[in-house]
Amino acid sequence: MKHPPARTRGNEQRPASAAATRATVALGAALLSLAAVAPACARSRGSQKDAALAGSATLALATVTPAAPAVKASPAVAGAKKSPDANACPAGMVLVEGEYCPEVEQRCLEWMDPPTSRYHHFRCARYARSVCKSKERVHMRYCIDATERAEEDTSLPRHFMSWTSSKKLCEAEGGRLCRESEWQFACEGEEMRPYPYGWERDSGACNVDRSSDIGRPGRLVDHRSVVGSHEKCASPFGVQDMAGNVEEWVQADGRGAGNKMGWKEVLKGSWWIPSRHACRQFQVGHDAVYNGAETGTRCCKDAPPREVAAR
Repeated sequence: MKHPPARTRGNEQRPASAAATRATVALGAALLSLAAVAPACARSRGSQKDAALAGSATLALATVTPAAPAVKASPAVAGAKKSPDANACPAGMVLVEGEYCPEVEQRCLEWMDPPTSRYHHFRCARYARSVCKSKERVHMRYCIDATERAEEDTSLPRHFMSWTSSKKLCEAEGGRLCRESEWQFACEGEEMRPYPYGWERDSGACNVDRSSDIGRPGRLVDHRSVVGSHEKCASPFGVQDMAGNVEEWVQADGRGAGNKMGWKEVLKGSWWIPSRHACRQFQVGHDAVYNGAETGTRCCKDAPPREVAAR
């Protein structure tokens, strides 16, 4: 596979050599090269208007007593009266509505990797409660796929999907690629969870943190799981697999195709490796036609206004 140079800035992407990029993207057999993935929580800069869309997260060190993990909402009682929004989204999609915080501070209380590791500040084991730093939150209402788009014959997530093929797939069904801010909000909810399931990294909740039998550049071992098969890997809105399994293409926020450090193509959620699985982390550096065993698709769609959905 040919890979364009990945970019990072701070905890984002910075230029690397072509050889290093190829080794990083596929990780090699031993997963010792993780430079192409963004550590901790990514930051974005831009106008105040753009910040109200994409948002950012800053990561701070702290010695704080960790907050108790969020309690999973109980399932709806059988036979309960349907919400006026019950039919707002097509089958296979869920409604996301609430107040989104563009700028968030997330404090890591404990790191997974030892201080001697070059990736010591890479994977956070426990976060403090997130703090919204924006003066105002942004109201959002839209539909998003409940799971990654799956292959019909296996129920495994589609892979070898490019930004372009993902965009075409979504638009052919009356949807669109999600904006990065939409993907983030569906992942973290109004609580601004660092991980879709909470504040502590759980390697067993999602299809993540595999460090052996990975394969080699261009020939990754396929470790995809059936979509939605990891029950604990659910966001506050009930969206599945937003951490791991396959990473998903989104469109950068901003006018038109948007711009994220010069790229309209953004990858979110990462895949099954020990990587950047927090909701605000991202990867740029792959062009519109890049595809691999790890790249998949999730679509969004505009939701009708409440008064229309209630009819």
